[in-house]
Amino acid sequence: MSGKLGNEKYTVQEPLIRYAQEIGWEYISRQDSLSLRKGEGGLLFKKVLEDKLFEMNPGLINVDNINEVIQKIESVSNNIEGNYEILAWLRGENGVFDLKEKRQRNVTLVNFLEPGKNIFQVTDEWQYTNGREPNRLDVVFLINGIPVAVVETKSTKKVRGIEEGLTQIREYHNETPEMMTMPQIYDITHLIDFYYGVTWNLSRKNLFNWKDEAKGNYESKVKLFFERERFLRVLRDWILFFVKDDELQKTILRQHQSRAVDKVVGRCRNKDKKTGLIWHTQGSGKTFTMITAARMLLEIKDELGKPTVLLMIDRNELEGQLSGWVERILGELQSLDIKIERAYSKRRLQELLNSDFRGLIISMIHKFDGIPKNINGRENIYVLLDEAHRSVGGDLGNYLVAALPRATLIGFTGTPIDKTAYGQGTFKIFGKEDDKGYLDKYSIRESMEDGTTMPLKYTLAPNEIRVDTTLLDKEFLSLVKAEGISDIDELNGILDDAVNIKTFLKSRDRIKKVAEFVVKHYQESVEPLGYKAFLVAVDREACALYKEALDAIWPAEYSKVIYSSAQHDSEKYPLVYKHQITEKDEKITRKGFLKQNTLPKILIVTDKLLTGYDAPILYCMYLDKPMRDHVLLQAIARVNRPYELEGDIKKPCGLVVDFVGIFEKLENALAFDMDIVSGVIENIDVILTRFMTIMSTDATEYLILCKGPSNDKTIEKAIDAFTDQNIREKFYRLYKEIETLYEILSPSPELRDYIDDFARLTGLYQIIRNAYRQGTILYGDIARKTSMLVREKVETYGLDGVMKVVDINADTLKIIQDSKSSDNNKIINLISSIRKKVAEEGLDAPYLKSIGERAENIRSAYDDRQISTKDALKQMEEIVKEIVNAQDNQKETGVDKNTFSILWILKQHEIKESREIAEALNTLFVRYPHFNDNPEDLRQLKAEIYHYLLPIIDRKILFPLVKKIFDMKK
Repeated sequence: MSGKLGNEKYTVQEPLIRYAQEIGWEYISRQDSLSLRKGEGGLLFKKVLEDKLFEMNPGLINVDNINEVIQKIESVSNNIEGNYEILAWLRGENGVFDLKEKRQRNVTLVNFLEPGKNIFQVTDEWQYTNGREPNRLDVVFLINGIPVAVVETKSTKKVRGIEEGLTQIREYHNETPEMMTMPQIYDITHLIDFYYGVTWNLSRKNLFNWKDEAKGNYESKVKLFFERERFLRVLRDWILFFVKDDELQKTILRQHQSRAVDKVVGRCRNKDKKTGLIWHTQGSGKTFTMITAARMLLEIKDELGKPTVLLMIDRNELEGQLSGWVERILGELQSLDIKIERAYSKRRLQELLNSDFRGLIISMIHKFDGIPKNINGRENIYVLLDEAHRSVGGDLGNYLVAALPRATLIGFTGTPIDKTAYGQGTFKIFGKEDDKGYLDKYSIRESMEDGTTMPLKYTLAPNEIRVDTTLLDKEFLSLVKAEGISDIDELNGILDDAVNIKTFLKSRDRIKKVAEFVVKHYQESVEPLGYKAFLVAVDREACALYKEALDAIWPAEYSKVIYSSAQHDSEKYPLVYKHQITEKDEKITRKGFLKQNTLPKILIVTDKLLTGYDAPILYCMYLDKPMRDHVLLQAIARVNRPYELEGDIKKPCGLVVDFVGIFEKLENALAFDMDIVSGVIENIDVILTRFMTIMSTDATEYLILCKGPSNDKTIEKAIDAFTDQNIREKFYRLYKEIETLYEILSPSPELRDYIDDFARLTGLYQIIRNAYRQGTILYGDIARKTSMLVREKVETYGLDGVMKVVDINADTLKIIQDSKSSDNNKIINLISSIRKKVAEEGLDAPYLKSIGERAENIRSAYDDRQISTKDALKQMEEIVKEIVNAQDNQKETGVDKNTFSILWILKQHEIKESREIAEALNTLFVRYPHFNDNPEDLRQLKAEIYHYLLPIIDRKILFPLVKKIFDMKK
């Protein structure tokens, strides 16, 4: 039993299948699955699909058109567009021409209303090949013969199992995209965690942890996630395709989003309650939630009596980042015979409400200004209003409730409702019927815990360029009219009266000093991390002044201003007009800013982009504009989006550099209950304290290993201290926390006393990571500023992070055996030497690839404690002997490297006449030099190889033998 404990198959994969069976999924064995697929090249269970198509589409699907439907399904493009087509088929949105009725009719593949009439199946070890690459899925879930979900299971012993699983999912998309075209969802689990995401969206930030009340209960997680009725809802309602930056993209509503949609629909069905308030913090997908709720209300039009849904979204959002997605959703609604109208004028809105229009109306709250009382008294009118915390301010809320007295009003907000009278008015309209005022809440803290948003840190700019606290309090923070402020235009109006603050902020000497500070800080603290920044100025003129000040210091293309234009700017505000950009240039700039290594590096803004602009690469905000309450929360949320590139270091947090002094009196700037906003942003000094504490406590036991002379004995001693994987992972976690803190803080004079110890710790980290992982990492696994430090210190400490290796030849084993190193160090030295051999000579000796793979398998088994140190060392020594023996054999035979590589595999399988066969096979490979890139050449080559080998080699070993040869030849 002990050998099976933690084993992927026995402790993760098989229980998952068993739990799925217990909730109604039928298990199909690997052999039966292969039969239903008609071989490893099959993508679905064709017979199952045929039977369900006949059953669910009587009178439409027949023997004459069944193959046409299946052919359309199987021939979609092997990319995200094809995946979208498959989902459309699953949802019954695609069809065939009905000759009897002489019209196109949709085909039903899945019965969403009666789950029991579908066939739910699960299978494992799904081996697939497209003729070029073979891949194997651990578990596949199918509905009516079509794969809908794949699960990658990992051993509980693998601490980085989730990351390894994601890497494999990415490989499947790249190497065998055909296999990933039909599945809509993928899961990765190693028992402890259960993550989910959608296929064709492989960003780490879009992989979500499935949350269950029974934390740590694997059975509960699996059964809840794959509960058949819930899973059908995922396929029908929660998967979304949208267009962003002219590219089709895909996402899935997270648990808080689907929960809120259901609550909204439930409230609209409730005839006794007519209001609701949804608070989902900035960056948590609130607008997707809102539009999905609108779509679902319209899809149950018969139950709600042909309703009218008013979707009140800011026009900038509709015409900006969300435009492509909204258009796609609207197109889907129209295909369901749902009418859609855009009411962008007061007159048009009144016409639609007066005429008793049924369907979806898209408009904006200010179009209700002056609207007649009781313009429509129906009950089945549902208003979904974005930015509820500011939309019903002034008289607009009164006009809305008076015009539609019996309508259901659902407000959405990205910030909590403040404690001011203004905020309580929002509760009065939307939150009066729910405990604590919210129909659903997804708080700032919950969002950070989920990784939906990043924590925020702030630091204060030097006193001499910061606004005087007395002046700030007098002209801004203490003003009653500034409390609860929720609109940028209102803020600008208040700041227009703050004459002394503006005079100070825009003084020429200060502008120059702030610009110099920004450039220095950006170059030292932001640019080395690979991120970008906003400079938020007090008004448009200040933006233009900062642009000229920055241009005097560094290249003009490094920064760009984006602000709104106004009539007569060229005459009244020539400096503002000088730096304005066209709408076309603004669109190009907004799109380009999102990418790494592009210009500009800094955007200078004051009104635009402070709400609704999602730029994960944005790390730092230089705040030079007084703000408070909702406007402040919305603005600083621009830097809280997660950002991670494959192989790069993920964004540690968002940083705000405060030039105004707003955060000196945080409780005055945020008029919310502190239990709601506590922890939303912290002083960077907290990070410094944490760094100092760790370096003087937890890090000391590891620093001891770095003391003394920097030689091979020191390195070997350190490596032996980390033989146990759990001890290594504990050190890795601690180091990564220290490194993240250093990256945020550096450069800082407070770090001076810790530089040497941190450099030693980093050297130790590199040594251990290099010794106990596949391949050598050098500087690739440490963050950017840390890498710069280590490169400077490497000669000082002699810690180059690479263990010395020996050349593999006839003397290798004697050198290793005679050394006084521990057996653990001998194993690591041998695997490092084999890796070096494969890397340097693999192209000239292809047979080394398979030998290297066996060595890595031994290393993994040793690391997982599946074999003893003694056995691992013995097996490594055997591999070294095999390499030396192969080198000698190649010299003796006198054949070329490619022929010998085939010969070596044939000899391992004890094939007679192996030299003659190897030469014949190599001739075939020479005839098709482009087989790796040309599918037709590959098919022809395989056919000729099998034709040649079938008469002379036993079929039982033929297929694995040919696979080994092709794997070596890749």
